[in-house]
Amino acid sequence: MTESCALDLGSAEAKAWIGVENPHRADVLTELRRSTAARVCTGRAGPRPRTQALLRFLADHSRSKDTVLKEVPEEWVKAQGLLEVRSEISDKNLYLTRPDMGRRLSPEAIDALKSQCVMNPDVQVVVSDGLSTDAITANYEEILPPLLAGLKQAGLNVGTPFFVRYGRVKIEDQIGEILGAKVVILLVGERPGLGQSESLSCYAVYSPRVATTVEADRTCISNIHQGGTPPVEAAAVIVDLAKRMLEQKASGINMTR
Repeated sequence: MTESCALDLGSAEAKAWIGVENPHRADVLTELRRSTAARVCTGRAGPRPRTQALLRFLADHSRSKDTVLKEVPEEWVKAQGLLEVRSEISDKNLYLTRPDMGRRLSPEAIDALKSQCVMNPDVQVVVSDGLSTDAITANYEEILPPLLAGLKQAGLNVGTPFFVRYGRVKIEDQIGEILGAKVVILLVGERPGLGQSESLSCYAVYSPRVATTVEADRTCISNIHQGGTPPVEAAAVIVDLAKRMLEQKASGINMTR
């Protein structure tokens, strides 16, 4: 494929672009390029990257920065029928500079959960924007409905799903403690990589407590997106995980494989 600076850098054609000139086995490069989203087969211009490769790198970097700084629209949250609460954070800048505040619910959020959510559920599902707005909006419809349906089909008492704005992973400990949940499942946007801004993670923990739960107590399923673990498939895996956590009364490194 010839180099063209006019190529849409976000298109499938740009992602499949091969910059190696006169390859000995073009079919091998084509197969390699199709097999990974990594920056392979981009070629060189002397000791430097080719223009197309550099522009794609800069575009992917900009996309990753954008998804960190974007906000999940309030209208989108309402359209999903989700209760929205916040951490102690008031804006995105504070979220990026004070991660400790993102681990705690605001007083208003605590009151809302106590008054509007099911208490003492087997499983509490929480959605949070985290560091990627795109991860939530792109994967929501293919992961949350099948996840909730699967948990209910398994005979589990499922709590009221809700959205936490500006949440960090550890905020699920306080949520579980307030609601008396046996298992808390947090679906949160991952820190975006270059060119991959839609990756979602699931952090599941059994009987969390703010004072005693540590990171090793969590079980994580990451890289949930169309180019990684498909959201629908991830939902089935999470349901199975929740069942095993309840059976073993454990999570993280305390679970038996």
